[in-house]
Amino acid sequence: MAEEASVAASEAPDPSIWRGRWISALALVAAIILVGLLGMVTTSRENRDAALELERNTYESIQLARSVDGSIARAEATMGRYVLNPEGGGASQYVLEWRAASRQISQLHQLVRNDAAQLQRVEELRRLFNRRGEELNAAVRASDRRTADDLTGLGLFYRAAQSETLGQLGSQLDAIVRAGRQTLGERVAVSQQVAEATDRLTRWLGWLALFISALAIALSYWAYRAFNEGRIARLEADVLEQAVQARTGELSEAYRQLQAESAEREVAEEKLRQVQKMEAVGSLTGGIAHDFNNMLAVVVGGLDLAKRKIDRAPAEASQHIDNAMEGATRAAALTRRLLAFARAEPLLPEALAPATLVEGMRELIDRTIGERIRISTRRPGDDWLVWADPTGLENAVLNLCVNARDAMPEGGDLIIAVDNVRLRAGQVGALEAGDYARISVSDEGSGIAPEHLERVFEPFFTTKPVGKGTGLGLSQIFGFARQSGGDVTIDSAVGEGTTVAILLPRAADVAATAQSMAPVLAEDAAPLPSARILVVEDDPRVSRSTMTALAELGHEPIAVASGREALDLLATDAAFALVVTDVMMPEMTGIELAHELRGLYPAMHILFVTGYVGEAGSMDELSGADILRKPFTVAQLSGAIARALPQDHYRAAAE
Repeated sequence: MAEEASVAASEAPDPSIWRGRWISALALVAAIILVGLLGMVTTSRENRDAALELERNTYESIQLARSVDGSIARAEATMGRYVLNPEGGGASQYVLEWRAASRQISQLHQLVRNDAAQLQRVEELRRLFNRRGEELNAAVRASDRRTADDLTGLGLFYRAAQSETLGQLGSQLDAIVRAGRQTLGERVAVSQQVAEATDRLTRWLGWLALFISALAIALSYWAYRAFNEGRIARLEADVLEQAVQARTGELSEAYRQLQAESAEREVAEEKLRQVQKMEAVGSLTGGIAHDFNNMLAVVVGGLDLAKRKIDRAPAEASQHIDNAMEGATRAAALTRRLLAFARAEPLLPEALAPATLVEGMRELIDRTIGERIRISTRRPGDDWLVWADPTGLENAVLNLCVNARDAMPEGGDLIIAVDNVRLRAGQVGALEAGDYARISVSDEGSGIAPEHLERVFEPFFTTKPVGKGTGLGLSQIFGFARQSGGDVTIDSAVGEGTTVAILLPRAADVAATAQSMAPVLAEDAAPLPSARILVVEDDPRVSRSTMTALAELGHEPIAVASGREALDLLATDAAFALVVTDVMMPEMTGIELAHELRGLYPAMHILFVTGYVGEAGSMDELSGADILRKPFTVAQLSGAIARALPQDHYRAAAE
């Protein structure tokens, strides 16, 4: 029983604590009431001041009304003396008195601006005042003229004295004074009430201040007791804090271990991603090496057989040389596609047929996506031309094929279709109505979830597992299509597959341009007029080949090995129609040389020859320039020179 009583006593609240809480609550309530009373006293004083101010304004308005009455009376008396005796003067005194009355009415208008009824009376007073002024001014003007044909000033003054305006003016002033007196009485009563309320609030405020002082003394006592209790509690808290610090140290150590494990896991994941990348590069390298060996086998074998047959069977040797040229051309095309992957080729839009481009990519696509994917293509009966960068379009189609392969890990069918479509305005995005070539890639893969479809074109967004994709493929395709004046659509269902289509506008006017350029690019093109050409090439073998080809075309080539040598030669002899320069060169690149030439010789024409831009400069710097890609044939060199030289060169040669 004793233990139960002690437990109950320990659980019962301390009376001193409750007393302190009650006193604190009373003090808080008293403080709130004090603040409220202070606010009420302040408001009451402001109201009293406002009432006194209104009272003063009302009194001043009554005085002004009386002053207006006096000023008008003095003005009329002065004018009467002037009319009776114009030679005695007095007109100026009348004008001064009348203007004084006008100013007083304006002041009265300002004083009663907050009283709508008085304001209306003052405005009526102003109207009557102006009418009375017109009546009196007529008498003054007649007195000034003093002619027998007009009414005399005295007669007009007598008529004005009989006018009802004078009586109305006096009645209006009396009405203003009466209303002002009534308002003055009301405002005096309000001022007295506000003053009495302020006095009452002040007395209450004094009593409340005494009550709060008593509460403050009680709170001081309980604050002293609370300080002692707080000191004891702080001692207990120090012990508890030490225990918490010890536990926190243990948790911090565990957190550091988790961080170390997380860092190790990230390193392992990065190594795994690197291994996957190297496997992908190894697979691609093996395929490329296989293709190059096949092409080199054709080139080497064809040249070797041609060398053996050149004397005994020239026709058969020529056939072997043609086979070697075909192998070299295929190798050049493969290299160009690899440079497109590395984005080391400048963007050069041209007229192309998408269906023909896709057919030419079949071998590269087969090698890239592997043997487990079955590829089929479909093309329209009429190949519409589009104006786009061929390497950019190849890169886009290949990216779509790679995405389709990743969506079908167990293999399946992939369809690449090129269709000619006619769209209505707004049918696809913001595309205008017209003809479009649609290049679509369809797979039978896992598909894309509906919640991800709206984000697939966002940079760095990918639905592939970690290490399987960067999230840049579809965003690059989207940017390429938009820059080419087209758009991209995607249609997907989970478990059924995905179709991604690139829509490019038809370039109807390009067909004639392409046909007009065909004779220049053909192998049997007519010889061009001779031109003096400066060749800038650091590789002596390429330089000799280019010089020989130019001489074969009938030109007068001169070769230098660097951009600096070219500038030195041009300083003494600038009579060149064209400068053919490599892009990648030591010390001074072809782009840097072109900058120098444009500043020194603005009329000089430049043809860039490039196999790889690399660090020679930005690819954008070559946009719009005349470019010949390595390797090239004599016919391709001839066509590039024909495009680079100005038309006046041909006219001058013809003359």
